[in-house]
Amino acid sequence: MQHDVPILTATESAASDAAAIAAGTPSLELMRAAGLAAANEIRRRFGGRLAEGVFVHAGTGNNGGDGWIVAGALASHGIRVRVASIGEPRTDDARAARESALPALAGSTAPGAPSIEPPDPEGVVIDALLGTGARGRPHGLVAEAIVRIRGARAAGAAVVALDVPSGLDATSGDADGAVTADCTIAFGALKRGHLLARDRCGTTVVVDIGTGRADREASVPLLVDREWVALRIPPIGAAAHKGTRGKLAIVGGAPGMVGAALWAARAALRSGIGMVRVWVHPDSVGAAQAAAPEVMAAPWPETDDAAHALGAWADAVLLGPGLGTDHAARDVAARVLHLWRGPVAVDADALNIHAGRPGELGAVLAGRPALVTPHVAEFARLAGTSPSDVEARRFDIGLSLAVTLGATVLLKGVPTVITGETGQRVVSAAGTPVLATAGSGDLLAGVVSTLLAQSVPAFDAAACGAWLHGRAAERANAGRPVRGVTLDDVVLALAHGWRLGTADNPDGDPPEWPVLAELPAVGEHAP
Repeated sequence: MQHDVPILTATESAASDAAAIAAGTPSLELMRAAGLAAANEIRRRFGGRLAEGVFVHAGTGNNGGDGWIVAGALASHGIRVRVASIGEPRTDDARAARESALPALAGSTAPGAPSIEPPDPEGVVIDALLGTGARGRPHGLVAEAIVRIRGARAAGAAVVALDVPSGLDATSGDADGAVTADCTIAFGALKRGHLLARDRCGTTVVVDIGTGRADREASVPLLVDREWVALRIPPIGAAAHKGTRGKLAIVGGAPGMVGAALWAARAALRSGIGMVRVWVHPDSVGAAQAAAPEVMAAPWPETDDAAHALGAWADAVLLGPGLGTDHAARDVAARVLHLWRGPVAVDADALNIHAGRPGELGAVLAGRPALVTPHVAEFARLAGTSPSDVEARRFDIGLSLAVTLGATVLLKGVPTVITGETGQRVVSAAGTPVLATAGSGDLLAGVVSTLLAQSVPAFDAAACGAWLHGRAAERANAGRPVRGVTLDDVVLALAHGWRLGTADNPDGDPPEWPVLAELPAVGEHAP
């Protein structure tokens, strides 16, 4: 079943809760739903550790109220729970949550001053200090509690953060002084900060707390997941042949850069393309054929007749991997874009050629399925802004460029944001730092271009390709250090990423509470 999981700012998250309350769900009922869902997820994931006890650090706001609900729910299952509150609850809901938890905690817990360490180490430590409304570096008693949480994790405890790790800005991802969690249980939606600071969140699980579809009223980006992709990938029928599986033309490969075009070609072959041909600089044809004999190679279409021949053969064109930006490359790019009017993906140097002139590129892309795949620096050059501005507005900045180009914009990075020319946005959070290496963007271009060649709409091709590319990296990285994984491993893992029917790595027992999404921990030191 597909869940539309929104990705919200702190303000949008508060508005979502307010909308659910206005629709008839009392605020305390939302808090209870969040706490019970978190408690169920903690029991499912950390069953063996719970026998060592649980220590809850509770703040004075509603996040602390969530912590009290979790504490009471775990204690009611016979788990030894201790709670340290940094002060008296400040909200009616938090006070009610504490009062409802105390009977179950009697004899199990000794709520006390935060300066008092528990007499025995606990197996699980719960961070319920600060919620999505917090801003800036934690200070005072909150900062002291975070130091204790950090010490407990260093001593071997598993740290679970409720909604967001305390100190993590839910909108910007700033994490100065924040908790580092092994698992973050998010309530009802992902927050932008979860995706911008994955290394602070550990495994991120989104649980349903009954906010319903209130978020859909706003134009917020949605998460791409396995089910989203499975609904949009066309099946390959039993009677398929190489012609019906699509023909992809890749134009790039200047001298010394033919590898970029070949990485794209290899990814296309692992993505189900029927035929792929690279059009490379005449001096690169021999190298291309020697390095990848399974890929057809031809010299750049340097005449109109040659460009027409390319167009008569291809179902889609990928323009840019290793193309270069000299006059010859510019002439080839212009000729291909003007004479080929079918689906096109524009990547790498084909974007740099139009630096500061996005309207010029939009004029030649008009009237056909098109997508562009810039990384941050390429986006900044094309749009005439700075990389820091692109990073700061990662979730929103693609819209104006998509409108100017009349094309889908796939902004690569952490996370990858896909924006359509009509304003629709989705986000792929799949991937690991394995992809932070030269050539990974060429693999992505080969995947999305294959889907274009198989008549998948440009927006869907970009979103599905980004997720599949990231998922291949996750599979290649599984159980191995980031430093030991190469792009060859990612290409091989692509072959398994197309099995979309069911989850391929179930984690223990099924959840007792509806789980809307789960993002694995990533990074070199991910648990």
